[in-house]
Amino acid sequence: MKLNLFRKQSVKTYLGEDIKFSKTLTAFDLIAMGVGAVIGTGIFILPGTVAATTAGPGVSLSFLIAALICALAGMCYAEFASSIPVAGSAYSYGNIIYGESIGWLMGWALILEYMLAVATVAAGWSSYFTSFIKPFGIVLPKAVSGPFDPAHGVYVDIVAIAVILLISLLLAQGMKSSIKINNLAVIIKIAIILIFIFVGLHFIKPVNYHPFMPYHASGVIKGATTVFFAFLGFDVVSASAAEVKNPQKNMQFGIIGTLAVAVVLYMGVSIVLTGMVNYKDLNISNPVAFALEYVHQGWIAELLSLGAMVGMATMMLTMIYSSSRLIYAMARDGLLPHIFSKLDKKHNSPQLSLLAVTIIIALGAAFFSVDQLTNLVSFGTLFAFTLVSFGILKLRKRKDIPNDGFKVPGYPIVPIISGLFCIFMMCQLNKDVYIMAGIWLLLGIIIYLVYGYKHSQLKNK
Repeated sequence: MKLNLFRKQSVKTYLGEDIKFSKTLTAFDLIAMGVGAVIGTGIFILPGTVAATTAGPGVSLSFLIAALICALAGMCYAEFASSIPVAGSAYSYGNIIYGESIGWLMGWALILEYMLAVATVAAGWSSYFTSFIKPFGIVLPKAVSGPFDPAHGVYVDIVAIAVILLISLLLAQGMKSSIKINNLAVIIKIAIILIFIFVGLHFIKPVNYHPFMPYHASGVIKGATTVFFAFLGFDVVSASAAEVKNPQKNMQFGIIGTLAVAVVLYMGVSIVLTGMVNYKDLNISNPVAFALEYVHQGWIAELLSLGAMVGMATMMLTMIYSSSRLIYAMARDGLLPHIFSKLDKKHNSPQLSLLAVTIIIALGAAFFSVDQLTNLVSFGTLFAFTLVSFGILKLRKRKDIPNDGFKVPGYPIVPIISGLFCIFMMCQLNKDVYIMAGIWLLLGIIIYLVYGYKHSQLKNK
């Protein structure tokens, strides 16, 4: 039997399958989802540590440069989502543009990004929650307070399991109710960040901005490569394309709007933080809380802890949602068991794929310490970013895929620059990441050849 690894899916087939989804999401909902995924605890940490070690007060420019570069990939995603408004994000785009085997690898890399990111954040949320309840005299038994570590009497992280289950139960009620709660949580999170910015403005000392670029322009650029990863997650917006009202118009606002809000918040925190405290004093684990204590505003530091918990919760909601839609899309094509592509009649959502994702992520967060694997999240994202960016060149040549919505300006230069920069960013990752990513991709290839290729809906086409 001759293998045809680059057989391509039809856009019409996907649109016909995904028409069952309820189209309820607006541009505002998409921006809230994106901001929920992008803005997490990093906004309270990265501006300080990068200022101290790499960029000085010029860290705000580092965030601006990183956001502009992310916007290049964001525009490529927006064009794909406008042209092909289906579930599955980069996985589905890859299937249509590059062929099934490449699409599968893009999806397999995104599974790594989404699920590992949630497991990591759930563990962080558990630590914040444990600290948050301690002043109230509530202390969890040591045995259920962290990842599996029998040498220290710790066996399972019960809080991480609980928060993942609660978020998944919310998602199981359908996107209409889930998105309302997500939107409210994102508004609370942004409000807390803005409170820090507005209060901090009163304690800025202009002398702290001199020198503005102590590590010169090269330090600002190096800082941009570090904070670039703070913007990852906006791509989850494209996973919702099948459930969006007027995707040709709203997807571009959702993706680019997410990056715009994120860069304003990151730059705002950076400018205020480096104005409150000399950049040399910010190389600590909690620079924002330190700055508030420094100016005797400890009450806001407590508020920031709440903001961090809300921020992590919205990130988990968005990533779990995206993971379930990705599993649905793969099962829809037969590359995973077809049962995961079934939509329940009440909420028009893939409940079984949501259940599978919930179990896998909960087990990962409950038993495994995933700190050393967080760079794998970046690899999975950048791998997909690269192929989506270069994919615009192939998309424009497809006469069977009309697009009356958003198109990347500066074609073909902008998609090429976007792809090349994503490759450059992957080169910044350490060798251990490549080894683990190689093992993950090899496992994906084996699963595809043993199961996916034989069960694909394309096998008889």
